[in-house]
Amino acid sequence: MKGVFPIKTFETTDTPFYYYDTDLLRKTLRAIIDEIGKYENYNVHYAVKANANPKLLNIICQAGLGVDCVSGGEIMAALNAGFSPDKIVFAGVGKSDKEIKLGLEKGIYCFNVESIPELEVINQLAEQCGKVASIALRINPNVGAHTHANITTGLAENKFGIAMSDMDDVIAKALAMKNVKFMGLHFHIGSQILDMGDFVALCNRINDLQAQLETHHIKIDLINVGGGLGIDYNHPNRVPIPDFKSYFETYAKHLKLRKGQSLHFELGRSVVGQCGSLITKVLYVKQGSFKKFAIVDAGMTDLIRPALYQAYHKIENISNDESLETYDVVGPICESSDVFAKAIDLNECHRGDLIAIRSAGAYGEIMASQYNCRPLPKGYIKEEMI
Repeated sequence: MKGVFPIKTFETTDTPFYYYDTDLLRKTLRAIIDEIGKYENYNVHYAVKANANPKLLNIICQAGLGVDCVSGGEIMAALNAGFSPDKIVFAGVGKSDKEIKLGLEKGIYCFNVESIPELEVINQLAEQCGKVASIALRINPNVGAHTHANITTGLAENKFGIAMSDMDDVIAKALAMKNVKFMGLHFHIGSQILDMGDFVALCNRINDLQAQLETHHIKIDLINVGGGLGIDYNHPNRVPIPDFKSYFETYAKHLKLRKGQSLHFELGRSVVGQCGSLITKVLYVKQGSFKKFAIVDAGMTDLIRPALYQAYHKIENISNDESLETYDVVGPICESSDVFAKAIDLNECHRGDLIAIRSAGAYGEIMASQYNCRPLPKGYIKEEMI
């Protein structure tokens, strides 16, 4: 089973490029809105880091989601796409003074603070700007996630967040500051998580921490559990929309929210991952000593995930339905790691055939580089390809 694409238009478009099925994006957004509508005070912020294509951001904004930003550039991208400042949360372990001032000047909803030094700097800069910064403290819950080591973020050994043992002291410091308003707690345990048990473990840890705070008579207004929900890279056609129902139900069942508390999520990959494909063209079919190579015009500069994470993406020859042959699909970059897949079966490849690398809507175009002086890939939405 292959994806459905406007191949005639693709044939006259310079490759490589990203193609975004905006019908699927809108269906995904509707699924999210429908599910969170079942619960009181559930809020979803789209993680801009996954894909900051302005055309996609505008569609996500129109759907009513907020945004999670990790840089000043992402804050500006969100504002330019139409997001209201009061729907922007600003996370990240290394916020610069310039970025903090930008957030203060724009009046964003909340800073997710990751250390005592950062808290002190935000308080100082807010005083200089005559502002009061709303903040949540990112706590490292020491909860593991069944995902790639490079995208696990909730263990004590990771660089993110404040140690649980320091939580009480940091909250006390925040409450004593004049130019910050302590709103609540922020967490994030990793990315591409498909085992709901990982989120149950996070809920249990948050429940314990809330109980601990209440012994000190500290009440919080919000809990931000981050994101992390994964997608099915193996079956983009069969499972185009993630299981949002189970995801939100897990928190509704296991997280003990207090009356009036708001719950915030930061979803990225699960929003845009399946709607995007990297479209590339076969340059050469090369017979090696032991294997056959399909050499395409896209490379690790266009989609780095396979080289960086050994990530799997389903690959389809969308130009024909001929008999299957086994190929290594590789790019033109002068690196041995410029490989999209090894020993995969594709319909027999010929020079000029179009290849779709699926599930590339998240951490694809946004992570592209100009290594080897290559141009950045363009991104097109479905409406532009009709």
